[in-house]
Amino acid sequence: MQIDKTDARILERLQADSRITNSELSEYIGMSTSPCWRRVKQLEEAQVIKGYGVLIDRKKIGLGVMVFIRVSIDSHSEKEARKFEEEVIALEHVVACYSIGGDADFLLQVVSPDLDTYAEFSMSVIRRLPGIKEMQSMFVLKEIKPFLSFPVRSQR
Repeated sequence: MQIDKTDARILERLQADSRITNSELSEYIGMSTSPCWRRVKQLEEAQVIKGYGVLIDRKKIGLGVMVFIRVSIDSHSEKEARKFEEEVIALEHVVACYSIGGDADFLLQVVSPDLDTYAEFSMSVIRRLPGIKEMQSMFVLKEIKPFLSFPVRSQR
């Protein structure tokens, strides 16, 4: 799907406030409500918009520690990688996982209430995942620019 300037403005606004009404969105975009609603529906159907959510302050819900873990696995067979991915997806405290290039195979983003809980989780759960060869934890000291939204540009 090609993203035009109107789609880009819709996406930017919805990322900033997904609770905005169609009426408010159409006014912001400068179009009537029906065409605006159809545009949003097209973006949803094309899976450009995958869902709607809310941003939560992790510290206020008791998740004071954030860690990025670089993981290398023993085997690079598709079966082994898929097994590792399936196990990671099931872990509640792993909030994101990426297959990466370079000197590691995966990058996990993990949240935890405190360092002791993280230490227990990393030693008894992460280290026991299938095929783990090496892992390195990188602790977040300060969030400078947490993820809030993607930059959206018109493609036509």
